[in-house]
Amino acid sequence: MLIIYRLAINIVIFFSPIIILIRILKKKEDLTRWREKFSIFTKKKTKGKLIWFHGASVGEILSVIPLIKKLENNNKIKQILITSNTVTSANVLNKIKLKKTIHQFFPIDTNYHSKKFLNYWKPSIAIFIDSEIWPNMFLNIKKAKITLALLNGRITKKTFTRWKKIISSAKYLFGKFDICLSASIKSKKYLKSLGAKNIKYIGNLKFTQIEKEEIHLTDELKKKISLKKVWCASSTHKGEEILCAKVHKKLKGKHKNLLTIMIPRHVERTKDILKDLSKLKLNVHLHSSKQKINSNTDIYLVDAYGMTKSFFKICNTIFLGGSIIEHGGQNPIEPSRYGCKVLHGKNIWNFSEIYSLLKKNNVSIKVNNVNQMCKEINSIFSQKLNVNHIKSKIDTLGNKILHSTLSEINYYINKK
Repeated sequence: MLIIYRLAINIVIFFSPIIILIRILKKKEDLTRWREKFSIFTKKKTKGKLIWFHGASVGEILSVIPLIKKLENNNKIKQILITSNTVTSANVLNKIKLKKTIHQFFPIDTNYHSKKFLNYWKPSIAIFIDSEIWPNMFLNIKKAKITLALLNGRITKKTFTRWKKIISSAKYLFGKFDICLSASIKSKKYLKSLGAKNIKYIGNLKFTQIEKEEIHLTDELKKKISLKKVWCASSTHKGEEILCAKVHKKLKGKHKNLLTIMIPRHVERTKDILKDLSKLKLNVHLHSSKQKINSNTDIYLVDAYGMTKSFFKICNTIFLGGSIIEHGGQNPIEPSRYGCKVLHGKNIWNFSEIYSLLKKNNVSIKVNNVNQMCKEINSIFSQKLNVNHIKSKIDTLGNKILHSTLSEINYYINKK
């Protein structure tokens, strides 16, 4: 299997000039830093112990920033290197103030480039986040006798099924990890089946995640929303917008100043959503519209990406989509960290353990249909939601996970 992989990655290298050019034109590569992916570095290594983290993109990088800030206080560590694959993650990281930490792009995973990368940076420990598996890099890390760790390891059922098809290769690669800190009990079981050995479940590190810079709402819009009874249907998929619109119509009988904020998972569906909502004779205001929101607006439809957190800050009641349809749900950590009550359907298998934890803390509520959703939203409207209490619960949980993770990582850092 490794031979096939190396052949494929070398074919990628052969066509890489064309691939890089196309990606630059699409603004998916940094014009001044794309060479880093060929192990031509733009930053210098500091003498002394270097700790290396790698995450694919923004979510993975943000999840480890609180941990990195703690590690920066360790005098034994002289430098922390973060690598990622995307321009967005690099831009986000540039806005975070860190003392010892630098960013470079992860090199193309050829045998040559991974060796060159390791020979230059010489990390004491290599920490891969979530589900990042790179065969050539892993093999060369172990040849160099560098500790290899998997942090916040997350293996979905779909990923596990794929790995099972090449189980011997999976066991060979996952067996290279010195320590695996899994994000869930289910992932721990999958990791064990795939050949990982030293596996511990502490909790999902994303409970500690810092927030990236947000697109703030205008004062006028915030004022308008503050005068309404408002709830938000976020990350909705096809079919769920209609259901939420029906909930709005039913709730409007009791709450004349009701406003439903709707944030579809895929904004390119906006035209289709507008057609569906028009059949219910609802007044829809598009976020991209330059017109002022009317007092009789029913649905505020957010047709732009990157806006969810801004609305979570001002909306205490959230229905999280992908859960009424058979999609598996969306991650509820983000709204819960803002102190929101999270409503969801029954199809939440992608995040079942997180939802179970939120349910125990009275943060999430399951709803199956229009009537149940109306009942729960009415109940939340009738009581004063203690947002700070919810935030406190999530912060306490996050701090516990962060402390335990730091202890595990420090063991391997201090070992060398």
